Amino acid sequence: MPPWSRIPRLTTAAFAAALSCAAVGTLQAQAAAAKPAPTPVTAPAPVAEKGATLDRIVAVVGSRPILLSEVLEEVNTLRSQGEVVPQDSIGQAALMKRVVNDLIDNEVVVQVAKQYKADVTDEDVAKNVDDRFNDIRKRFKSEPEFRDAIKSNGFGTSEDYRRTLREQAKRYKLQQLGYDSLRAHGRLSAPVQVTESDVTTAFETSKGKLPTRPATLSFRQIVIAPKPSPAAKAVAQAKADSLLVELTKGADFASVARRESMDPGSKELGGDLGWARRGSGFVAEFERVIFSMPPGQLSPVIETSFGYHIIRVDRIQPAEVKSRHILIAPKIDSADVTRARLLADSVLTKWKAGSSYDSLVVRYHDPAEERSIPDGIAVDSMPEVYKAAVEGVGTREFTKLFEIPDPRAGQPKIGILQVTDRNAGGEYTVADVRTKIRQQLTQEKQIRRMLDQLRREHYVRLMFDEPAAVVAKPKQ
Repeated sequence: MPPWSRIPRLTTAAFAAALSCAAVGTLQAQAAAAKPAPTPVTAPAPVAEKGATLDRIVAVVGSRPILLSEVLEEVNTLRSQGEVVPQDSIGQAALMKRVVNDLIDNEVVVQVAKQYKADVTDEDVAKNVDDRFNDIRKRFKSEPEFRDAIKSNGFGTSEDYRRTLREQAKRYKLQQLGYDSLRAHGRLSAPVQVTESDVTTAFETSKGKLPTRPATLSFRQIVIAPKPSPAAKAVAQAKADSLLVELTKGADFASVARRESMDPGSKELGGDLGWARRGSGFVAEFERVIFSMPPGQLSPVIETSFGYHIIRVDRIQPAEVKSRHILIAPKIDSADVTRARLLADSVLTKWKAGSSYDSLVVRYHDPAEERSIPDGIAVDSMPEVYKAAVEGVGTREFTKLFEIPDPRAGQPKIGILQVTDRNAGGEYTVADVRTKIRQQLTQEKQIRRMLDQLRREHYVRLMFDEPAAVVAKPKQ
């Protein structure tokens, strides 16, 4: 799929799907720098009493002030991410004013989330924060070097830095929930006009920043999963039933999940699946349950293509559910794989003979696997088993049967794949990315219209060009 979203500034900053953290960006730049970084943008601080630093208020949204220090940190984050910061004062002021407006946009969306009673706890962002903190820490050669960088960026201790990451991650999560609420209430669906001229201009402006197009391949497939024997299913269901009894008697869900669950992705997390939206990848039976249960209640044992589940919903937010599960999967053995391979060979024969792909998919395909990649995927990024299977296979041709590893079951699935299109690598043209550009420009205009309306609905005062308003901040 064309990586059009990598073009800088095409999408509204407030809607960018990444944790924008000023302190992270600055520390990343220090950790990765092979040569001295450009001098960060700074601003003179008013004279203050000893032991305190004064900060200037540059905007107010509702009752929350936006401080000059926040703007400077965000500017330095942009610099560390590759944006060229103007060296002249006029250019720097224009950049800072743009950042102030982005921060205002972010804040009005946070306030929308709070109006809809959205809440984000430390636990919700703990894993994300730990991952970010550890990723930055390991880029430094030693612990003293890391501590020095922490202090040079205005933090007293590494825990102060972690606390900042946590608060910024929570605000970013609130922004996501705010956008979800706005979308659910139809406020991101206003019709807007994007002309061919708009598309062409966007492409011409940014085409120099596009990478070379990789060789891509589109395909559709049928994946046959080995089916457990009736005896193996009975054993697994009995085990799940016994765990449900244990849980209803008061056993701790997370402890039982760590002890018994057969889902490698959530087992060590006590079955925690994190926050999920509809259509985020769960099979239909599982999704139907988590979006119909109240928090704290245990589901009965339910069956999916993965096995038998016990589910508990922990929390509900607008358009999101946080849940846990325990999976007990029936044992699959080599005899089950042999039967799957024979079935796959029969399905391939029918497909080649002209049987409807759609009917074959409905009857035989494992719903846990993708049916097709119609928009294409870079050949070099495909899993090794897929790259080997499609090598030398032309458009409209079929691969031989191939095995797809399944770590959860311990036995492979059997794949059948038809190549639907191949494209050689090269430079992108506007035709390659027209649809993507149009979608993003439409989204950008809808977001901008909605943000402008939110600014009118909330108290917003931009003080960037006004005489300095200052507040005292105790030193860290």
